[in-house]
Amino acid sequence: MKSFLLAFVLLALASSFASAFDPSPLQDFCVAIDEPKNAVFVNGKFCKDPKLAKAGDFYFSVKMPGDTNNPVGSNVSAVNVDKIPGLNTLGISAARIDFAPYGQNPPHTHPRATEILVVLEGTLLVGFVTSNPNNTLISKVLNKGDVFVFPIGLVHFQFNIGKTNALAFAGLSSQNPGVITIADAVFGSNPPINPDFLAKAFMLDVKVVKDLQAKFQMDD
Repeated sequence: MKSFLLAFVLLALASSFASAFDPSPLQDFCVAIDEPKNAVFVNGKFCKDPKLAKAGDFYFSVKMPGDTNNPVGSNVSAVNVDKIPGLNTLGISAARIDFAPYGQNPPHTHPRATEILVVLEGTLLVGFVTSNPNNTLISKVLNKGDVFVFPIGLVHFQFNIGKTNALAFAGLSSQNPGVITIADAVFGSNPPINPDFLAKAFMLDVKVVKDLQAKFQMDD
């Protein structure tokens, strides 16, 4: 429990000193509620009467490990506005990331958030790639107690290089950071992207592309 508390204190302090990517709120809080007509809206959610707010609106537990029995050997337990309604308009969210031995959080991006990662258990190889034209890999091996930052929008990853389970917590500078897993988006899109186009774009044989598309669409 002390490790969990330390991780969340670090994430909270980092967020309090950083400018959130989401617009700053104009009220103490705006606990999210479902609008009766299920209207479509661009930003945020409808708010509960603040006089009716309760502790449960600002609470969610991630003390239980996520299931890592999957092809990538990891599990991301997102703690966003859908899990904590009180996060609405506050420009922050979090995630618990569990890794099996040699499990990975594959290359992905968060289009709306910078991420700060705290390692609680295990040894992770992490990194991100800068934008064109340099595409520089910035990478580091992290151990328990280490912290690393992934800038907004850049492709990044985490890989458990140890023989034991690993655990990390992430803070993100948006209540809804979004996630785009590169391989899933490219080869698992629905409907599929033209394989001839992908073959040329990735300099691969078209048969390889079709095999990848079949694999990622099957996983979906």
